[in-house]
This record gives sequence, C-alpha cells and structure tokens, in this order.
Amino acid sequence: MHLSEITHPNQLHGLSIHQLKQIARQIREKHLQTVATSGGHLGPGLGVVELTLGLYQTLDLDRDKVIWDVGHQAYPHKMVTGRYNNFHTLRQKDGVAGYLKRCESKFDHFGAGHASTSISAALGMALARDMKGDNFKVVAVIGDGSLTGGMALEAINHAGHLPKTNLLIVLNDNEMSISPNVGAISRYLNKMRLSDPVQFFTDNLEEQFKHLPFVGESLSPEIDRIKEGMKRLAVPKVGAVCEELGLTYMGPVDGHDLEELISTFKQAHKHSGPVLVHVATVKGKGYEMAEKDQVGYHAQNPFNLATGKPIPSSKPKPPAYSKVFAHTLVKLAENNPKIVGITAAMATGTGLDKLQAKLPNQYIDVGIAEQHAVTMAAGLACEGMRPVAAIYSTFLQRGYDQVVHDVCIQKLPVFFCLDRAGIVGADGPTHQGMYDIAYLRCLPNMVLMAPKDEAELQQMIVTGIEYTDGPIAMRYPRGNGYGVPLMEEGWEPLPIGKGEVLRQGDDVLLLGYGSMVYPAMQAAEILSEHGIEATVVNARFVKPLDTELILPLAKQIGRVVTLEEGCIMGGFGSAVAEALLDHNVLVPVIRVGVPDILVDHATPEQSMADLGLTPPQIAERVRLAFFSQQVSATVS
Repeated sequence: MHLSEITHPNQLHGLSIHQLKQIARQIREKHLQTVATSGGHLGPGLGVVELTLGLYQTLDLDRDKVIWDVGHQAYPHKMVTGRYNNFHTLRQKDGVAGYLKRCESKFDHFGAGHASTSISAALGMALARDMKGDNFKVVAVIGDGSLTGGMALEAINHAGHLPKTNLLIVLNDNEMSISPNVGAISRYLNKMRLSDPVQFFTDNLEEQFKHLPFVGESLSPEIDRIKEGMKRLAVPKVGAVCEELGLTYMGPVDGHDLEELISTFKQAHKHSGPVLVHVATVKGKGYEMAEKDQVGYHAQNPFNLATGKPIPSSKPKPPAYSKVFAHTLVKLAENNPKIVGITAAMATGTGLDKLQAKLPNQYIDVGIAEQHAVTMAAGLACEGMRPVAAIYSTFLQRGYDQVVHDVCIQKLPVFFCLDRAGIVGADGPTHQGMYDIAYLRCLPNMVLMAPKDEAELQQMIVTGIEYTDGPIAMRYPRGNGYGVPLMEEGWEPLPIGKGEVLRQGDDVLLLGYGSMVYPAMQAAEILSEHGIEATVVNARFVKPLDTELILPLAKQIGRVVTLEEGCIMGGFGSAVAEALLDHNVLVPVIRVGVPDILVDHATPEQSMADLGLTPPQIAERVRLAFFSQQVSATVS
C-alpha cells in the first residue's frame, strides 16, 4: 500500500510491521520533500512517525480521539488522515495548515499552536464522554518540553484525582522542546531514560530467565509483567512520581520500534483510569542532519535536501530584528551586570542564545512557562536587577495575569520585549501577534513603544533598560529590518512618550506606529502624486501618547489616519481616537489595521494585501475617503 492511498487512518489496521515500516519511510520522504521546498517544522514530525502509526493501529479513529499537543508534531497525523495529496501546500495560503485546525479535518479534534494544552483538552473530552454515557478512547500526545508548562502539570494533577476516568497520555520524550529542555522535570526524565538498571532489565532480563534451570521458555507469557515489576524494584524512582499522582506508568518504550509501541498501547488501553505511556524518541529521526542538529532543524526555511543547507537568498537581506535585538542587548549587558535576559524556551527565536553564549550568568531559560517567567522577572526587579523578558507577542498572552498583578500593580521595572508582533505568516492564527497593543495599553503603569526600524530598535532597548519608573514594553516584527545604519555604541534613550514628524503636508495627517511608519511614508508619496500632501508622524509610543504633538496637528489638518500592524479594536488607532474625543478635537479619523478577524496562514505579504495594509491600498483608501466627491467623515 502506498501512503497516497490512505484517506482514513483506520486503513492502517491489519497492515504488517513490514508494511507499516514502508508507510513510515514514505511519510518521512514526503515530510522532508515538503519542508525542503516550502519550509516548515521538521524535527518534531520526523520523530513521531512510528509513534503515530503504532498508536493509530490500536484506535478506531471513527470514534476515538487523539489530541496532539502543539500541532507541529502532527505532520504524520495529517498525512494519514486524508491530507497526503495536498501536503505539498503546507503552510501556504489556502493550503494545509502548519498546526491542527478543527475546521480542516474531522480528525483534528483540538486545534493547538501553544504548548501544554493537550492533557487539559483530552481530560475535558473524557469527562464529557463519561457524563454522556458514551464509550470511546481519548489520547493526549504531549512532548516532554511541554511538561514545563504549568497547564500540563495542573491537568495531570486533576487527572490523577479521577481514578475512574479512562485517559491515555502519551509522553513523547525526545529531550527537546525547540532548544534542549531545562529544569528538574527534564532531568528526571533523563534519569528514567538513561538509568543503567532500566537498560539492564529491558535488554537482558528475558535472556537471563531463559537460562534458568527448569524454567526456560515456560515464563515467556509472564515475562513482560515480571520485567515491569523488576524494573520498578530496581529503580524505585522510575515512574514513581506518576504513580504517586494517581497515573499508571508504562515505559520508557522505544519510540521507533513499531512492535513494542503497538504492544504497549494495547496494554495501556486495557488499564482503567489515567495511564501515562513514556515513549523515548529521537527528534529529526531519519534525517541525519536533523538528528545531529536538533535545534537548527526544529524548523527550516527552504533548504537543499542533499546538503541540509538553506537555499541562499537572491539578494542580501538586512539583519533580522531579533538579531539586532540580541546584538544590542549583549553589548549593553557586557557593561551592566544587572541586565538579565529571560526566555521561555525560545532562546534561538528571540536571539537570546547569543546572550547565553556570551554572558551565561545573565541569561535564564525557564522552559515553556511564560507565567513563571513574568513573575520571576518581577522578583528580579524587586531586587534591583534589570530583567529583560523576551517573549513572542502571542506567547505573552499566556502570562497576562502575571503582567497585571505581579508587575503592573506593583509598578515593577520589567522590560518586556515582544518579538513577532504583528503578522507572522505561515504559522497562522495561533501565532499572529495581533493583540499586544490592545491587551497592554489598558494596564495602568505600563509604557508601550514600537520602533520604526532596526536603528530605532537599538534606541528603544536603551530606553527600556534605563526606564525604572515601572514596566515598559517594546513590540517589534518578525523578519528583517530596512538596512538602515546601526550603531555599535553611544545609543541614547528616547524621551518617554514623544513622537517625531517625518514629513510635512497640509492635507492629511498619517500617524504610523512601529512597523507601519515606513508604509505610511510610502503611502504619502503615492498621495503626493495625486496632489495630496500628507504629514507623517512616527508615534513611537502608544502609551503615553504624544498628545502635545498629535492634537494640534489633527486640529490644524482636520483629517487623521492611524496605521498599525495589530488589531484595530483597542489598538493604536483607538488610543488616538480616544485622545481626540477626550480633548474635543472632532475630526474624521480612519483607522488602518487588522479588523476583527483571525488572520490565517499565508506569507506576510499576502496577508498584508488581503487586509488592505499595503501602501498603495492605504493611499487609495485615504484618497477615496477624504478626497473624492463624496467625503466620508465616518470612523471606520
């Protein structure tokens, strides 16, 4: 059977181990070809091919439900659930999503893009099943890195309190999240994987029993049970935490041995109550370069499959914002031992791996635990340190209560650096940085700023570190800067709450925030070709807003347009409209940004065009609203 013939996962039933190995090889080939061509997550999916096939051999997917924690490990799942023939469209506009989506397939039982949610969702489904008197299996597949997230531990704590609720938790243990795992849980799992007594009994116990006089082969039916019992006696800590919490523990199991996986899952289904199967896998399995460099090949842009090297760009690109951020922070930290960079398992993504390499004592990785990261930063600030919490915009949402209670209410000087703010592209709705302006702007004591380019980013890093009157946040986009000259030293902080005028004009006022300042300038040039002259302001700060600059200009010019790469509701445009209203400056306002919709996966350029955020579209909207025969004064 070829993988292309599988349109339903139940078609895997009855296949021999040899046939399943052929399917596994085809999954890896398709996986590698697709990611090499168009980019995407690589290592996570390659590591769970056999796990997926082995698990699905023991389930009826017309009834049973599998919840995958963070959908990027579910590429094999997508291929055996009817999406093989479209898999080449992965993460492309209108193509197969990079994460699970309930609207994409009936087999995607729970959508996920953030880690540590699977056990909670699966437990909810299991409880609903029991309440309705139904009978189906519920499985949560969670990576070991996700166990550093508090939600996963909260869910395990709850599940262990429900001995009559059948739930299977499959722990995909590859010793990694994106970067190597950190913390006591990771260390504990390593002990379980690498314990010599465990290896001894797994590899040698059966052979030893066969040589006992008068016993020989007669113990074969009981050997597995004896092995498990002896392992528990030899290494009391193996699975002890799980057992004490009320879960039946099974493992560690070789995550690439189909026979062992199928046998273990069948046994697990026979147990009542919550069961945890510990599966040891290799991230990037089957592609040598991904196995050797598990961090670098977690996700890839298009690359040469034969060499593993990225396909070079047709022309040189300016440095990425995250690279400029890391470089500047390291320079400042070298001269200020109070600066501490904090990441929640995103060292390479945020660029803080550079700080780790240069100044390891001024670097902290808390694992996938944004709540803890925020409150720990607050504790550091209490003791006079300068915590710099570099967290993606989408992930800071997970620590929102801590931002409110532990930072803002106590007015602690934590510097939040929100990477991937705005449209992020192929990762889709779960990762778009749409909401940080709105969710932070409403918090007392918070200062919010955004740079127009990478040079201003450097100044804002200095500003954030030197500001000690309370919390301050800086948002910046994914991707590359504009190629403006950078400085190696001598950066000066910006005055808090002060913008700048970049262009003068009497016809319309364009107020740009962050990544939309340059598009505002480009739109102004297009309008100028139509005889419309715009004043362009780089707002820099949305809180406090530079009302001393903006209000007189708005009153004088009489037409205002705000531009932001974030949700319109409660965002920068709302801040400007509120300020105008509060000061009785009643002029027409157009708010340009992301409307009240979810932005699906596509390239950033495609999304910007779909949302009407390109300079020509902005110029046309302004021209039609303010300078056509029918002038509209409606706030949109």
